[in-house]
Amino acid sequence: MRAVDVIRKKRGGEALNEAELAAFVRAATDGSWPDYQLSALLMAIFFQGMTPQETANYTRLMTHSGKVLDLSDIPGVKVDKHSTGGVGDKVSLILAPLAAACGIVVPMMSGRGLGHTGGTLDKLESIPGFRVNLDEAEFRQALKTVGIGMIGQTAEVAPSDKKLYALRDVTGTVECVPLITGSILSKKLAEGISALVMDVKCGKGAFMKNRADAKVLAEMIVRVGTLNGLKVEAVITSMEAPLGRAVGNTLEVIESIETLQGKGPKDIEELSVVLTAAMVRLAGIAPTDEAAAILVRKALASGAALEKFRQMVAAQGGDAKIVENFTPMPTAPDRAEVVADFAGFIGGMDAEAVGVAAMHLGAGREKSEDNVDHAVGVMVRKKPGEAVAKGEPVFEIHHRAGKGLQSAQWLLKAAYDILAIRPTLDPLVLEVVV
Repeated sequence: MRAVDVIRKKRGGEALNEAELAAFVRAATDGSWPDYQLSALLMAIFFQGMTPQETANYTRLMTHSGKVLDLSDIPGVKVDKHSTGGVGDKVSLILAPLAAACGIVVPMMSGRGLGHTGGTLDKLESIPGFRVNLDEAEFRQALKTVGIGMIGQTAEVAPSDKKLYALRDVTGTVECVPLITGSILSKKLAEGISALVMDVKCGKGAFMKNRADAKVLAEMIVRVGTLNGLKVEAVITSMEAPLGRAVGNTLEVIESIETLQGKGPKDIEELSVVLTAAMVRLAGIAPTDEAAAILVRKALASGAALEKFRQMVAAQGGDAKIVENFTPMPTAPDRAEVVADFAGFIGGMDAEAVGVAAMHLGAGREKSEDNVDHAVGVMVRKKPGEAVAKGEPVFEIHHRAGKGLQSAQWLLKAAYDILAIRPTLDPLVLEVVV
């Protein structure tokens, strides 16, 4: 089968059959098509789209381009959660131990941060000794003993996706719903899970900036996951302002632990409970979201979820003492503040600007090969809806010897507004797609 014929067919708006899609995915895996032909087909898909069935076939082929885990020998229902990415989104660090404390097995392959969005792996690596590169035997052992394994994607999992994502990144074809769907679900299907809860974020700090686009993506993920035999639900959530108050790797781990201790920000706790409850219901442990939420809150209040977090850290080589004492974690040596010019109430807050500010400090990556400083970041001292006095800090910047400080201050000063009256805020959870 000639690549040029497949490219012409998709360029003309026709759906590709399974053999044509298989040739494309195989070529991405073994290099039998040159990059310019792979890129040409990606561009044709970007403009012409894919049908749900076409996307489902593409996703299945991507999944089976590499290793697919069989976790049937590990007792328990395997359920995962995936987020499309946001600012201050440390929910996975709270949700995984919450779900495990409720009896779910959580095999979670996570990613690294890029641009203004943070990455779960970077947050975990701020814990001294924590290993995200477990081999399969170690991963299985963590799942058997703790009920959680949080690792990075291995070279054996969906290798075609790694190649195609790299090409999408440099050819302007990232923002394509079928390609996004295939990329996400191929890796999740390879985990050996039976159910998935998707957190599709929309707003200033999200990949999808408006609710309509977020719903299109959510519906496609649910449809394609279902066609591939996976139970999938998508929750569309707001990402106008950062989640919680901490943006930066060590800062977010600390906030996650505080949430598991019952002392975290209410928005982080609320979203963690909602998403975990959906996992518990999909696992068949509770019949309704209400009943599931009771179990989740009990796991939180009893300390069972915090203990699961401690066990997870120990199982993956990390210093579990950080649950009681944050001192071993990397800490930025310097502080600066952005203060309010006048009194009032915080109105809008640009989550993306806060994320980019943290990136300039070194907390994130502008390019995939950039190094991350786990210690630096931003604390949001005043969130939308909260009162602020003149001269009171809105942001606290944790920096290292001024690196990126000027850019961060400039971004943060423009990232919020102050209103004379308290604003009415949109709910955090906007819609559920099933």
